[in-house]
Amino acid sequence: MHYLHFDKEQLVNLEYSLYREILRSNRAGSYLSTTLNGCNTRKYHGLLVCPIKNFGGEKHVLLSSLDETIIQNEAEFNLGIHRFKGGTYEPKGHKYIKNVEFGIIPKITYRVGGVVLTKERLLVEKEEQILIKYTLEEAKSPTSLRLKPFLAFRNIHQLSKANMSANTKYKKVEKGIKTKLYEGFPELYMQTSNDSDFIAVPDWYYDIEYLKELQRGYDFLEDLFVPGYFEFSLKKGESVVFSAGLSEANPVSLKQKFTREMKKRRGKETFTSALENAAHQFVMHGKNTADIIAGFPWYDSITRQTFVSLPGLCLAFNDSTLCEKILDSYLKYFNDGFFPDQINATKLTYNSADASLWFIWVIQQYFKKKNNPDDIWNLYGDAIKRILEAYKNSTLEYVGLNKDGLVYANKKDTALTWMDSYVQGNPVVQRAGLTVEVNALWFNAICFALDLADMVGDEEFISEWKHMVKSVGQSFLKTFWSEGHGYLADVVKGKQADWSVRPNMVLAVAMDYSPLSKEQQKQVLSVAKRKLLTNRGLRSLSPDHLRYKGLITGSPDERESVIHMGAVYPWLLQFFVEAYLKIHKRGGLPFVKQIIESFEEEMTEHCIGNIPEMYDGNPPHVGKGAISQAWSIAGVSYAANLIQNYKE
Repeated sequence: MHYLHFDKEQLVNLEYSLYREILRSNRAGSYLSTTLNGCNTRKYHGLLVCPIKNFGGEKHVLLSSLDETIIQNEAEFNLGIHRFKGGTYEPKGHKYIKNVEFGIIPKITYRVGGVVLTKERLLVEKEEQILIKYTLEEAKSPTSLRLKPFLAFRNIHQLSKANMSANTKYKKVEKGIKTKLYEGFPELYMQTSNDSDFIAVPDWYYDIEYLKELQRGYDFLEDLFVPGYFEFSLKKGESVVFSAGLSEANPVSLKQKFTREMKKRRGKETFTSALENAAHQFVMHGKNTADIIAGFPWYDSITRQTFVSLPGLCLAFNDSTLCEKILDSYLKYFNDGFFPDQINATKLTYNSADASLWFIWVIQQYFKKKNNPDDIWNLYGDAIKRILEAYKNSTLEYVGLNKDGLVYANKKDTALTWMDSYVQGNPVVQRAGLTVEVNALWFNAICFALDLADMVGDEEFISEWKHMVKSVGQSFLKTFWSEGHGYLADVVKGKQADWSVRPNMVLAVAMDYSPLSKEQQKQVLSVAKRKLLTNRGLRSLSPDHLRYKGLITGSPDERESVIHMGAVYPWLLQFFVEAYLKIHKRGGLPFVKQIIESFEEEMTEHCIGNIPEMYDGNPPHVGKGAISQAWSIAGVSYAANLIQNYKE
């Protein structure tokens, strides 16, 4: 039996299937995403969603959905499902779904009377093409299949409306058509492997309603254009492959191409293999470059999240050369010791106080894997030195060192740490000053660099920086530690310390080099375990705080205002688990193992085989934000690997 499975009796239940989503990527920026029953509930859903070069590489929904109709003895059974204005579902093809299997790729089985039809979908790796294979498993009389494509041709953040500007014409190509609704877009080729008739019935379908957007407080009604439909006959046991892509396909080879693509993919027989499968979808391969998409469906890459994710993702990839390729891609944007917030942005900004320190942390994890100091120093020693010098000499006027050697970060109306939510242009969490995780990363970076330099004999660097270890360590304790509180302050500005219990202090325990004594580490971890830990990650704020918000609901601004005031983040688990095992050794295994294993049930609850960006702070910790987040998958993968290594 496959690892990911579902209650067959519940598949026809809209409450069950609409809230479970499917996501796959082509590892080059494109993705397909919909719900378990095929009814799109987000404007971000679509069967072919691609970055369009003419529009700055932003993602656009081209093929929104594809309705299938079984025709037998002149009776028609539409397998599609759409939600229209007012909550009306039409057609109601979900009632024909009898099974959904998540093996190598998802496989949906429909039964209509004596007809059994299966559907399998995949994105071609590194190409803008979706292949959908239909197989007529059972049929007692002549059967035809009709395919009706719904087109959007719009940015993922927008919605399309019926208009006179749309080019509703098409041109015939081999066993299909090509069309594009608006100038600037590429042609969309839709073809079938078998001979088929395309019947032109151009029409707009009005007021398709996206339930998730309605609930999220955004515009939620869309008009989609249908150019017509493909129709062909099928014999029992026969398969046909439908292709939609940005270049013309060879219909004769579509079945072989589908088989080749299937062979590239791994099954999801275990929790670990499901995590590995999810990890691969975030990689975005370019020409001689590679990057990590922060999350689906609406994020591009985010530098900080790329660096935090890399060790966990590369463990899943088991591919250290890919890690190197990604790091080298980012070094092209390295400027005076700092990295831009997003390397794919039209205008580069440098508003991260910690991204460069996370870069050094990645090198540290890479060194543990490679264990060759000369290679690491030759590849990245210069970058490490430049980063440390940049903080020391304040090459960014709003990030630098204070007189005690600690890193401060302060820029008006700008969030410089990972807690970077905004409402009406203002950061929700004011963390200007000395932040605990940035300075934990800073201390760790200095110590790691010195140890690496010692291994390769870089005496000049050692002479310049060795005095910093003691002074920064002492300053850290003096600034952030309080015997009275028994944990670390989150932020210190001037003489004012913020003693809100937040998860950032856990990083000071998890780092390989920590200024905290063992007893202090135990105390910090004890507070975090008691007040922040859940079975889905660490809360961003303790529930006993006056400003704690345990539910992420309401308008966009209302949600944005609470996501760092109590929401649970899975990515932080890797640091909690690392810190916990560091303190409790093998004795801590049963406890952390139980937390990580609790994610197994999550793999079939929200986005199938994936972990979302965050969860409500209050039980039952419902998934929120992006349906699949790179550092969430990476954090759980990293923690699971740590546990496995301790067991062995």
